[in-house]
Amino acid sequence: MKSRSALTFVLSTVALALVGAGCGGGDDGGGAISADGSSTVGPFVTRAAEDFKDAEGVDVTVGISGTGGGFERFCAGETDLSNASRPIDEDEQALCADAGVEYIEIRIATDALTNVVSTENDWATCLTGDQLATIWGPGSKVSNWNQVDPSFPDVELTLFGPGTDSGTFDYFTGVINGEEGASRTDYSPSEDDNVIVQGVSGDRGGLGYFGFSYFEQNQARLKALEVDGGSGCVAPSADAAQDGSYAPLSRPLYVYVKQSSFDDDQEVRNFVTFMLENNASIAEEAQFVPLSEEQLAEERSKLGEATS
Repeated sequence: MKSRSALTFVLSTVALALVGAGCGGGDDGGGAISADGSSTVGPFVTRAAEDFKDAEGVDVTVGISGTGGGFERFCAGETDLSNASRPIDEDEQALCADAGVEYIEIRIATDALTNVVSTENDWATCLTGDQLATIWGPGSKVSNWNQVDPSFPDVELTLFGPGTDSGTFDYFTGVINGEEGASRTDYSPSEDDNVIVQGVSGDRGGLGYFGFSYFEQNQARLKALEVDGGSGCVAPSADAAQDGSYAPLSRPLYVYVKQSSFDDDQEVRNFVTFMLENNASIAEEAQFVPLSEEQLAEERSKLGEATS
């Protein structure tokens, strides 16, 4: 499912405030830095854009068409930055190569992909990786919570999740179902995480998944499930994502920078540098896991090599 129009209210409001004169693309001469892509990474880059606007007076537009949709625009030369909740894949690399678009991959944060249920769900606290695979696997017919665990009540299981254009979908299906894109199809998909929030919070038997920051923003309406990846139940958290104990659902998050924008536009260089130099504060404000000092040093080295 591809839906560039499915922007969250918060992000679209911020984007409109930051754009001022228009939506702006990488090559439209509008004067703004343009970013699009992952709805998971969107809140981080939006927070960075707001702080950068305050500090430097430079507009940054942020869209959330999904990781795949963002790469499509990026490889078409329409944006300066592509926000991604997974690494660029081979097809996307070929698309960029065919269009002559070179890029720099920058890791900007860590995420704990979070399984959520309604606050009315008083029976499920932890699911194993096998149980998640049983629920979400291709062809699964699981439709009731008591099919997941006999101790669970007879309550209809209603599923909500990211669309197939989402890097979150790719990552989840890869680590849970063993193959990226391998998933049952009879669920309610959306590239807009707020739609998933609304669906799960309004359904006693609802279950969905998305990035940790969206749970943090909606924890009064949702309950996060612990996950047992083989070493016991662990709740999603910043610390568990950073130390690797929240396995297998902790993951790196990226911003891809178009090399020509980085070379030719000082404001693009300044913004990417700003995201690294202020990584801890931006991550805290946007409710992400910041990079470690070692990780930051590695990303700064990439920028140094790209500048030389």
